Amino acid sequence: MAFSVNAASIVDLPAAGSAVTAANTPALSTSSGGFVSEQDRYAQSLQGDDRLATLLSFFGVGILLAFTPCMFPMLPILSTLIVGQGAGVTTRRAFSLSLAYVLAMAVTYTIAGVLAGLFGANLQAAFQNPWIIGSFSALFVVLALGMFGFYNLQMPASWQTKLSELSNRQQGGTLVGAAVMGLLSALIVGPCVAAPLAGALIYIGQSGDAVLGGLALFAMSMGMGLPLLAIGASAGKWLPKVSGWMNTIKAIFGVMLLALAIWMLERIIPPQLGLVLWGVLLIVSAVYMGAFDRLLPDATGWRKLWKGSGLVLMLYGALLLVGAAGGGGDVLQPLRGVSFASSSGTDDAHGLRFTRIKGPDGLNAALAGANGKTVMLDFYADWCVSCKEMERNTFSDAKVQTVLADTLLLQADVTANDRQDQALLKQFGLFGPPGIVFFDATGVEQRPYRLVGYLGPEEFAAHVQRTFNGS
Repeated sequence: MAFSVNAASIVDLPAAGSAVTAANTPALSTSSGGFVSEQDRYAQSLQGDDRLATLLSFFGVGILLAFTPCMFPMLPILSTLIVGQGAGVTTRRAFSLSLAYVLAMAVTYTIAGVLAGLFGANLQAAFQNPWIIGSFSALFVVLALGMFGFYNLQMPASWQTKLSELSNRQQGGTLVGAAVMGLLSALIVGPCVAAPLAGALIYIGQSGDAVLGGLALFAMSMGMGLPLLAIGASAGKWLPKVSGWMNTIKAIFGVMLLALAIWMLERIIPPQLGLVLWGVLLIVSAVYMGAFDRLLPDATGWRKLWKGSGLVLMLYGALLLVGAAGGGGDVLQPLRGVSFASSSGTDDAHGLRFTRIKGPDGLNAALAGANGKTVMLDFYADWCVSCKEMERNTFSDAKVQTVLADTLLLQADVTANDRQDQALLKQFGLFGPPGIVFFDATGVEQRPYRLVGYLGPEEFAAHVQRTFNGS
């Protein structure tokens, strides 16, 4: 795809050591033939003449983003809405629910993105408030208990009669509910910033063209929702019609909702407590799966598989509890950091060691004391899934640690999203984590080499070498 820019949009880089602000952030340019970051390439694509091809490319990128960890929680939410309709749900009804959910999600992403591009205010980051996260998690728990059959919410008989009469004429009630869940999911569940999203926001902020930028965001959001629509289109066919199996399916989705509630709570609770909750969920699930029940001689293969799966969950749940007791905090590596499980006393096993800074003043002080070193600034938040991916997979890699051995590593924790956090994000024209900014030995930002979104260890190490060594 060819990229083009307007000559008027090219401005000079700020002088060495000067503060980079939203007002003097350099516009995108490829005239020098130098390296251009991924998010800048997306922003430049919106300035080209072939707008339809550009929007289609954003739609395609959205499909790829649908398979990132930030989007995975959307699957159990939507699936639970469909399963909650019961065994009699039709394919048309399931698809209608999916469409309402996806459209609301896409519109919300678009509006939030346009506002962020025009005003620099990340609405999704604002919704990572502990009270909002806690309330949303509680909602998942309530829905999960309903899936388990612990209660059946009922309204007075007179209300039920009137609603029954209304439902004979229209089926919009649950569609509205699905749309509301789509809106909330977009704001609360998946707020991580990816390069295509950042590119669209950069374009909106620099050009003021909220229409084209919004269309790009909407196309990307619909691409992200395409797998959800596929699930909805097929749900009426794959959902079992036998009541016994339907109860089992509901119980499975109930567990998924509880897992989603814990996943949300991990943003605001200590890591050790998160491990405890995961361990308890797995062990209790194992009990319900019959992990401790005696197998009868004539047990079917499915029954044996079910019991075996329960035993695996029970063992892993026990590992999680042991990891929590030993001070661990990683669900995928519960014994990581536990003293008796560590093979060496080096800090390399725990990844890179960052110096935390707060706000523009903290960054300026750190840069002033860099003593001629190159600097890497990592934007992090507890609610950022991709940030934790980077910590687990990329920053723990030996090659990454080697290429950054002589670099001053700074980290801005913007979890609180307070005024200082917002000021620092605005200083670099960023809209939220994950984001990584590099500075040369003189303290000048290497803007074309900014990173937005997740990058694996091999690609990240190569990017660092290219940033600091030009190779």
